[in-house]
Amino acid sequence: MKYLITGGAGFVGSSLAIRLKDNYPKSQVVCLDNLKRRGSELNLPRLRKQGVDFIHGDIRNKEDFSGIGEVDVIIECSAEPSVLAGYNSSAGYVINTNLFGTVNCLEFARKSKAGFIMLSTSRVYPINPINSLKFSEAEARFELSHEQTLPGSSGEGITEEFPLTGVRSLYGATKLASELLILEYADMYGIDAVINRCGVITGPWQFGKVDQGVVVLWVARHFWKQPLNYIGYGGEGKQVRDILHIDDLFRLIDLQMNSLEDMSGSTFNVGGGKDVSVSLRELTKLSEKYTGNSIPIEGIKENRQGDIRIYITDNANVFKVTGWKPAIGVEGIIEDISEWIKENKDKLGGVLA
Repeated sequence: MKYLITGGAGFVGSSLAIRLKDNYPKSQVVCLDNLKRRGSELNLPRLRKQGVDFIHGDIRNKEDFSGIGEVDVIIECSAEPSVLAGYNSSAGYVINTNLFGTVNCLEFARKSKAGFIMLSTSRVYPINPINSLKFSEAEARFELSHEQTLPGSSGEGITEEFPLTGVRSLYGATKLASELLILEYADMYGIDAVINRCGVITGPWQFGKVDQGVVVLWVARHFWKQPLNYIGYGGEGKQVRDILHIDDLFRLIDLQMNSLEDMSGSTFNVGGGKDVSVSLRELTKLSEKYTGNSIPIEGIKENRQGDIRIYITDNANVFKVTGWKPAIGVEGIIEDISEWIKENKDKLGGVLA
């Protein structure tokens, strides 16, 4: 088998490529990446060591696919992943990458007759309906109420039936538009395709920033004793997200690759779920525990554009179809990230510190 992973030098792409080669050593794994993300160059030696082929290219340029040759499966991990993309700048890059880039990937899949696995995002769900969900306030976190009026929502989180009408950010809009095109390509050209609407994915080798990769950013700031902010919703750090370890994501992708024809046309919500969720305040406590450091954290009451109070993935559908569920809990994730930073602090200092 020959696999193409777009965004293959990023956190998700490189991690999946290495695990794919580990599990299927006789397969050929090709990673395509433009190396725009700071720190992605640190993944190149890891890919080479594993025997993964790397091509420096950009999904925005269809010519960059020309030397790859036919592949069996494409795993689309490339993205401008920031929810804040375009708010105070041109929309060009996020649209060209997340939408037109997907078209180039689909055209390559059509020509190769390749299967297609798309890593989309929970951000396809609109902001205001999510923030209108009923919730309660506990000492360290917000919690979804069990009784909700919107379809696809409950105390367990958000399902694929949640309404899609409303504003969701350019990032979310381009991903949703890509999802629609994928399903059309699947139907029109007979491409076996699966879409995963992922929540917060994290783990070692993620180079976290304020607007994307917050779990690693939080641990890293504690490790290097740098300040942080609780932004929005009263500035108390009670916002909640479910988080998913990259190893758990690979287990699902592996299941999907081996049953792609049967699952074709499916869209799944994929995340840690209610049991693997954490507030910023809880994340602070765990970061202190595993780094041994406390840092100043300022509370900023005002919300940012695009902020969400609480998002929890309801994995019921993907569990029903595949039997998959996350195996690594919140504390295991934070411990894993902390150990990775400690073991690689010399090379990571220039990227995370």
